[in-house]
Amino acid sequence: MKNITADEIRKHLPMGEAIEVVQAAMVEVANGKANLPLRTIMDIDGVNKLGIMPGAMRDPVLYGVKILSLFPGNPARELSSHIGVVILFDADTGAPVVSMDADALTAIRTAAATAAATRVLARADAQTLAIVGTGEQAESHIAALTQVRGIRQIRIAGRTPDRAAAFVAAQAQQYPDISFTAAPDVQAAVRGADIVCTVTSSAEVILQAEWIGAGTHVNAVGASIPSLQEVESALVAQGRLFVDYKPSALAQARDIITAIEAGLMTEADICAEIGDVYRGQAEGRRSADEITVYRSLGVAAQDLFCADHVWRAARNL
Repeated sequence: MKNITADEIRKHLPMGEAIEVVQAAMVEVANGKANLPLRTIMDIDGVNKLGIMPGAMRDPVLYGVKILSLFPGNPARELSSHIGVVILFDADTGAPVVSMDADALTAIRTAAATAAATRVLARADAQTLAIVGTGEQAESHIAALTQVRGIRQIRIAGRTPDRAAAFVAAQAQQYPDISFTAAPDVQAAVRGADIVCTVTSSAEVILQAEWIGAGTHVNAVGASIPSLQEVESALVAQGRLFVDYKPSALAQARDIITAIEAGLMTEADICAEIGDVYRGQAEGRRSADEITVYRSLGVAAQDLFCADHVWRAARNL
């Protein structure tokens, strides 16, 4: 079995290509050509967890599994909070053929999925981006969202103003044509922003519905297990809500689950999976003043398509 490193993944899966690959994956999901069991989350010690995400695509047959350690304390050690492997299997023999670095793949494909959703849900003239979080996903989301919108200003909110300032200083060097601001808090970061992204591992709500103005597009990305909730349930209920995969959103997105339990919305209020928008079965943004929300949990189909893209590129296929 071959192994592909993080550096090789970044080489073979540049963000521009990743956005198109993930978009194609979500269209296949919406077309019913994927077998995607809900991810399994195993507690390790009350804080750290192990996630297992199997999946299979039907045409052509492509299957594999992502095994990921979820260690929220890792960023303090300058490590990714998501560490593990993605394994692809041979469709003819069932043999594992390649493993690859899951944290690099996850960072790229998650941001690429956000960008694909933003491309059809954010206003075309969106220029101000607010990101809540200062980790690897915040960095990847800047790389992705600048591909799909003419971003001129980026505001960053972190756990502390110092962390936000340090992140801003590093990013400003990479994007000299964009104005960066370290916001004192989340409310200051998101007020008046055209696009808002939450990419944290917070267990408590950090984004209130009342802070989001008309015409804003919100990407709720970071809370990937039911015990975590970044955005207020009223926000997913009041905005036009899109998801990557309805079964996982209804089972594992705490903000959506709570909103339904509280009677703020019903399952029918989920407008569509984002793949349905791309295949012309659902409308994306309909007007300049509506609030749109993309609730991302990440699905194995995205990992499989990205891993297969990398594997083919590595073999020059």
